[in-house]
Amino acid sequence: MKFSAHLHTASSRPAPSRGRDGSPSRPPGYPPASPAPAHGRGRLGEASLPQLLLASLFLALLAPLRAAEPPRPAAAAAAEKAAEAQRIDALYQQKKATLSPERQAWETLLEQNLGDAFYLPLHKRDFVKGTSTAWDFVADDPKLPRILLIGDSVSRAYTLGVRHLLAGKANVHRAPENCGPTANGLKKLEVWLGSGGPGKWDVIYFNFGIHDRATPLADYEQRLGEIITRLKQTGATVIWASTTPIPRDDAKKQTPESIVERNAVAARVARAHGVAIDDLFTFITPHLAETQKPGDVHYTDRGYELLSQHVAATLTAQLAKR
Repeated sequence: MKFSAHLHTASSRPAPSRGRDGSPSRPPGYPPASPAPAHGRGRLGEASLPQLLLASLFLALLAPLRAAEPPRPAAAAAAEKAAEAQRIDALYQQKKATLSPERQAWETLLEQNLGDAFYLPLHKRDFVKGTSTAWDFVADDPKLPRILLIGDSVSRAYTLGVRHLLAGKANVHRAPENCGPTANGLKKLEVWLGSGGPGKWDVIYFNFGIHDRATPLADYEQRLGEIITRLKQTGATVIWASTTPIPRDDAKKQTPESIVERNAVAARVARAHGVAIDDLFTFITPHLAETQKPGDVHYTDRGYELLSQHVAATLTAQLAKR
């Protein structure tokens, strides 16, 4: 490889003069010659010119390889997610078509109320896999009392445990959605009350609170009173469950005090309507350190086990009074 027009070839370079010891002589006034560098390296460990050129060439060849597998575009990821959702939905519809008319009607109700963003896709996956959830169809034993649970995701999470603990004692149903705030309760109450078929409800156990933490207290009080009035019209024994504690999260404008305030309002409304109160807040508070997920309103499996046991005991005691 030719590096410079000014480099001499070995045959044209004049032979240097040498001293007595055979080393090349230096003109007068020049410093002594430096020791010969180690093979392949320049002075002070610097790479030789050929090595630098080879390194640059290697890096240039490596660059296209690094870019050979670019990050997957967001559109492609979304397409894959949509395709998987379509696959699950097809399996769900196939399985749904094999059900009895009553079970098909329940699944249709879930499709109409769970919401496409989170709960409905989750339910469909579980349904296809055969996983038991809070929204399983409940085939009533006509000899047993009927219980309806109304509430948010905390309520949903303890539903299966309550249903298991009351097996053979009661038919435990659940409203067909995450019930959210009191504003949604007023809109959907008739759907929820009719979700278990034409039978009469013996006990309705309900809660609104976490999703109402930003609702003005006056609005919360009024809506809760309207909900209780409608629930009592069913003839069922109505039980208010106080809202469980939430951690502070300034980014979400979430404060523990908001739940304390709303529980106080709810207790006042419940007492005014003669409704029993199950104080879940007080029950679970001593167990928060071991059962509530860090920075979350939700609980570990152990937390939901404790809540299930407590709610089941409350309902068992109430059924004994009937």
